[in-house]
Amino acid sequence: MTTTAPGGEAARTPAPASAPAPDPAPVRPPGGAAEDGPAVAAAGGSSPWQLARRELRRRPAVRVSLCVVLLFVLMAATAPWLGALGGWSPEEFDKTAIDPYLGGQPLGSLGGISPGHWLGVEPVTGRDLFARVVHGAQVSLLIAFAATAIVVVTGTAAGIAAGYFGGRTDTVLSRLMDLTMSFPSLIFMIAMLSVAKDVNRIVLMTAVIGLFGWPGVARVVRGQTLSLKHREYVDAARVGGASSWRILTRDILPGVSGPVIAYTTLLIPGMISTEAALSYLGVGVRPPTPSWGQMIAESVAFYETDPMYFVIPSAFLFLAVLAFTLLGDALRDILDPRGGRS
Repeated sequence: MTTTAPGGEAARTPAPASAPAPDPAPVRPPGGAAEDGPAVAAAGGSSPWQLARRELRRRPAVRVSLCVVLLFVLMAATAPWLGALGGWSPEEFDKTAIDPYLGGQPLGSLGGISPGHWLGVEPVTGRDLFARVVHGAQVSLLIAFAATAIVVVTGTAAGIAAGYFGGRTDTVLSRLMDLTMSFPSLIFMIAMLSVAKDVNRIVLMTAVIGLFGWPGVARVVRGQTLSLKHREYVDAARVGGASSWRILTRDILPGVSGPVIAYTTLLIPGMISTEAALSYLGVGVRPPTPSWGQMIAESVAFYETDPMYFVIPSAFLFLAVLAFTLLGDALRDILDPRGGRS
């Protein structure tokens, strides 16, 4: 704005200062964290996995659970060497450790616990409980981990396909999920395991348990995929000519990985309990292959005369399920806060 000065010279009055330009809105990277808990960590320069490690270190109960889980996994992986360290195989009888005149009861107190048998012996047979519990951990965790892998891979693939492609694909897969979840799975498991004779029981149990577990994962993944497929970075990749496979593997899958991992850790204790229940009912792993559920079923007949035979495998089963459950709850709260408790 100009004005004429008294001497005829033009003078310019300063223009009012303009308002400062607003800061540009932060651009959210593809596959970024959710708007709640993990977003705070991402804003502070921490990835969700760094947040998970930090939160796990802050919770003493979770640290203990993680140590117990790692101990059980190590025990299962080194079962043959641990059994040999105790000096007995799981099928080896020790008749000197039982009293033939008292119905085969273990000699000594607490079920025959001694320097030669660290956790005692089985009544009647004299088999070493330490060797059988260690090998039982190998069988139980192998079935649980393998069945969980089948469930997670199948459920993730079906959920992503149903949520991303939609239409007829979503309809077919959703109806298949509903059909599988409405089927009486426990009755079918018992019936199928009862009539199957000349097959590997571990492989059969893994397949049967995994057959009925995938719809739960698929439903979670489908819901996450539906919320991700309309994000800006997915639309940009689609407009840029990226193939569906690239979008699914590079954009959608990383976005659903957190809830899937949290759900996986909660599946494992359920799989361990299912295997133990089927073995307890007599349709699981067959003797002489040891299993925690089978040992608990056999110990029921001796709970009055030898309670330690019941307590030891039950304690191992309880600790394994509790440790995996606590660890899964913590990972769910960290990696999938919106899917946690209301």
